[in-house]
Amino acid sequence: MTKKQKTMLARIIAGAVLLTAAVLVPYDGPWRFALFLPAYFMAGWDVLWRAARNIAHGQVFDENFLMALATVGAFCTGFFGEGEYPEAVFVMLFYQVGELFQGYAVGKSRRSISSLMDLRPDYANLESGGEVTQVDPEDVQVGDIIVVKPGEKVPLDGTVIEGASTLNTAALTGESMPRSVGAGESVPSGCVNLSGVLRVRVEREFGESTVAKILDLVENASSKKAKAENFITRFARYYTPAVVIGAVLLAVLPPLFMGGWGQWVQRALTFLVVSCPCALVISVPLSFFGGIGGASRQGILIKGGSYMEALAAADTVVFDKTGTLTQGVFKVSGIYPQGMEKEELLELAALAESWSDHPISRSLKEAFGGEPDPSRVSGAEELSGRGVRVQVDGRTVCAGNKRLMDEAGAACAEGPAAGTVVHVSVDGTYAGHIVIADVPKPDAKEAVKQLRERGIKTVMLTGDSRASGEAAARELGLDDVRAELMPADKVSIVEKLLSEETGRGRLAFVGDGINDAPVLSRADVGIAMGALGSDAAIEAADVVLMDDKPSKLGLAIRISRKTIAIVKENIWFALGVKALVLALTAFGITGMWLAVFADVGVMVLAVLNATRALGAGRA
Repeated sequence: MTKKQKTMLARIIAGAVLLTAAVLVPYDGPWRFALFLPAYFMAGWDVLWRAARNIAHGQVFDENFLMALATVGAFCTGFFGEGEYPEAVFVMLFYQVGELFQGYAVGKSRRSISSLMDLRPDYANLESGGEVTQVDPEDVQVGDIIVVKPGEKVPLDGTVIEGASTLNTAALTGESMPRSVGAGESVPSGCVNLSGVLRVRVEREFGESTVAKILDLVENASSKKAKAENFITRFARYYTPAVVIGAVLLAVLPPLFMGGWGQWVQRALTFLVVSCPCALVISVPLSFFGGIGGASRQGILIKGGSYMEALAAADTVVFDKTGTLTQGVFKVSGIYPQGMEKEELLELAALAESWSDHPISRSLKEAFGGEPDPSRVSGAEELSGRGVRVQVDGRTVCAGNKRLMDEAGAACAEGPAAGTVVHVSVDGTYAGHIVIADVPKPDAKEAVKQLRERGIKTVMLTGDSRASGEAAARELGLDDVRAELMPADKVSIVEKLLSEETGRGRLAFVGDGINDAPVLSRADVGIAMGALGSDAAIEAADVVLMDDKPSKLGLAIRISRKTIAIVKENIWFALGVKALVLALTAFGITGMWLAVFADVGVMVLAVLNATRALGAGRA
């Protein structure tokens, strides 16, 4: 508990003791109400002060005003008959118990988010003139060299120039497996260095670093209110004045015809206690706050309640292919020789591509298992849009597409293939072809399966060939695929899918956050995959998955749906109980004690239910 919460707890205990003492005093005279005033002011002086201050500032209809009016009125009923002095004090005490509980629950949620997002480093070890000094990370400039020792947080984004180590990225990605880094590799701020000493060249100032952007994103998530939150705000704006007017009418109109002013004033005051919208005003934002915190624990950053609401309603998920469902790493997936052994065909292709650093060339050399002997290669020519032609051991070797084979006089069939096809000819004779494909991520198939089990349609967009796209879609179990697309084509297709939406469904687009910014912005909810250190992802997307796992998408939707379910439970529960007790109060069937439950009791139960959202990300 905070110091303020401990003080409030002490006041509640003291108020309860004073109330008990007042009840036990055997005096029933006209000044009996004075016995309860110490307990009342001990419990509720701050509520009375806030009500008076808000009235002075023109903010009349809030829960402080309702509690003050109802409890002061309960004391005033002594002028009409027997005053409900113990009930008035107990209502205030119970209200403060509810406020204390609510403050503790919100604090717990904030501490949970703060702990899992405890990324901000306290210092950076700046290397200058052969000496290392501790400085504020905000004082480090781009290009400076910092030293990160074992056990320390990486304070700024940079590139390792010396050393090797493993990094704990759990606070960023939710991934427990350490990540190995060495010279030449980038390291994001917020990670914890586990083993070796690293010398890092700073690539971004602290204000532009990964950790700063993530902290800003989480802290400002509440600014993007969901429809449910906006509904509660608008509801309270009209609801509170309406119930005050209703209470006044209940106190004035019936006595004009039936008499019994004290009885009806008492009912009206009880009506006010019941009407406090605390349960809704507190529990709905707390539910979204808890859901965002639970998602953050899993490395899923949701920028606000409105995006969580859209994600929960998603019935179509559109994926980019490269870097989202696949690793973006090209590997040899098939070797098909004609008139020679597989090893010889692969060696010829690797020799032909030995001079190039193209991704396809690198994949061929990697599959070959070593660096080809460059002394065997001469006369290399790059033939734009077709491939390469070289001399290998005095023979003319061509490696490229079907057009190059036609030029070389080596007849070949194009045929469907799940990837990029590299045809090879030797001295005009066709030697076979090698298929190079992008490798699916290990959990991509499971991610698609999870979405389909939830009744969500899955679509993949790719710039690859139709054969390659369809093969990947079959392998992963996708419902639909659109291939051979330019970036602008992706926007058009998403807009068409959006126009086909019916009912309350929403469309989510999942991309790498770098090349897909226009589509991420156009979808109902844009989700960036593999966004560790990607500025474009954090800026363009509504939801950021901080690692490369497509399976986190299913988890994000599950968390969102559970959070929205909790919000709806709280709304219907609070409105239902209040409507019932308001009706019973108006007819005089219930009194102040049940009113206390309908107000503070419902609030406590709703807050308890809301805290479940914080654990929504747990298995």
